[in-house]
Amino acid sequence: MNGTARLVLAALVGGALALAGSAPARAGGEAAPCVEGGKIEKEIASEASLEELSCFIKDYKNTPSLHFKVRIKNVSTKPHRYRVNLFLDNGKAVGGLIPRKGKPPVVNPGEEASFTYPVKGLTRPPGSLTVLVKTLGD
Repeated sequence: MNGTARLVLAALVGGALALAGSAPARAGGEAAPCVEGGKIEKEIASEASLEELSCFIKDYKNTPSLHFKVRIKNVSTKPHRYRVNLFLDNGKAVGGLIPRKGKPPVVNPGEEASFTYPVKGLTRPPGSLTVLVKTLGD
């Protein structure tokens, strides 16, 4: 295997580990595991596809904090707005609407939208995480 192939393989393995929650947490906006134990429960609306759930640690209001990036794809034939909730095993929860703004505030069919949710002061991934994505009323 040549040097370029090794670099590509190392990048792919590193990215997979970060998404799987096996990479070590690092400060400065670098990848971190989303959960320590790897236990993520997902309840995703049939009109949506969870395209990305990644985590990183960086400052939020001058406090090192774990951030969850959620990217949703509209897999239906109608435009939708989604409510995202992330429940951590330590009792904390974050969430909001995707998209947050717009005229109208919707994700069109086949398109993606994302938002990053900080958990202020949390510098370690939770032991488990529940991800809920619901479609707002039609």
